[in-house]
Amino acid sequence: MKLAVVGMGNAGSKVTDRLLEFEADTGRSLVSSVLAINSASVDLARLSYVPSENRLLLGQTNQKVKGHGAGGDPDLGATVTRADMAEIERAMDGIPVHEIDGFLVVAGLGGGTGSGGAPVLARRLGEIYDEPVFGLGIIPGTDEGGRASLNAARSLQSFADATDNLIAFDNDAWRGTTDSLSAGYERTNWELARRMVTLLAAGEMDGSRISETAMDSSDIRRTLATGGISTVAYSEAPIEESTREQRSLLGRFSMNGDAGQSEGELATKVHGLVRKAVQSRLTCPAEVASAERSLIVISGPPEELSRKGLERSRKWLEEVTGSAETMAGDDPRDGAQALSAVVLLSNVTDVPRIDALQQQAVTAQENIDEQAHDRESEIEELVTDERGDLDPIT
Repeated sequence: MKLAVVGMGNAGSKVTDRLLEFEADTGRSLVSSVLAINSASVDLARLSYVPSENRLLLGQTNQKVKGHGAGGDPDLGATVTRADMAEIERAMDGIPVHEIDGFLVVAGLGGGTGSGGAPVLARRLGEIYDEPVFGLGIIPGTDEGGRASLNAARSLQSFADATDNLIAFDNDAWRGTTDSLSAGYERTNWELARRMVTLLAAGEMDGSRISETAMDSSDIRRTLATGGISTVAYSEAPIEESTREQRSLLGRFSMNGDAGQSEGELATKVHGLVRKAVQSRLTCPAEVASAERSLIVISGPPEELSRKGLERSRKWLEEVTGSAETMAGDDPRDGAQALSAVVLLSNVTDVPRIDALQQQAVTAQENIDEQAHDRESEIEELVTDERGDLDPIT
């Protein structure tokens, strides 16, 4: 696919930066146009791959923001996004809409600018353009506190409703217990970029060879056309020694013609990789059987791709999901150092993490309301004399 990618807020902009980095490192082609939007100038300045002219600071005239961020307030994030929408639209005027397959709005859902602004922007893009608007929403970890969970639960409802499909990423499932805060986020951002680019850039004309079973952007769009919330699975394995040796030969065999590995061995490896991906960590843990549609992309050296392996994987996933709406294709990559499988599970409806998030958010809201009431009583008691002898200045 060719996408116009917009990173909203601090987390969204950082992930967008990593998308561009992974794209550059692997020679893939996904991001046709890019824009990073934030209300904190210092966070925009820290980006490395988003060009400076493609960074937009929101809320410069808002008295509560003034370039210092929305302070974790999603309502303020939504307000400044609406107020500066004309400026956002001007920044996006140069997007070659006739060349893109859709928009991708990326945001962390636990803060202020991203959680509040991303749904507002996604809805506006849907009003202006005919192309689909996809979302990538990052769910905060439970250790980030009740306020972040409350923001995320509120944003999730609006973001899912404003997009054609919302791909979820759960920080809880990916942050290592030994990671520092910054190192943990950096690692998870990179893992997210790897999955998104490998999936969404499949089949693009970027110099790689095209096979008969290559995945096409229309296949990805169809899989995402279900709406709702989606999750992505990924697994990879190093290439075989026989493939390394074959690369040193002048002659090359066609796909599935590797002299070092039989077709059966190739098919087994591909099928095993798909099963491993689905049965390991998803971007957001979900019951696989609840997916409405699914899609498999096998990426790696042409010598290690297998049509039979793809077909076996497709049939297996159809059995697991109970749906005939499963597509499978490959993405040949000359010189790749690994064989990877990425699986998109679209419109999953059984997502325990989201159920838990909503419950945590309800509890947080009740606690916030109770604390606010108690605080008002404590302040009143503090500043008022017991017998009421003093008259306040009017």
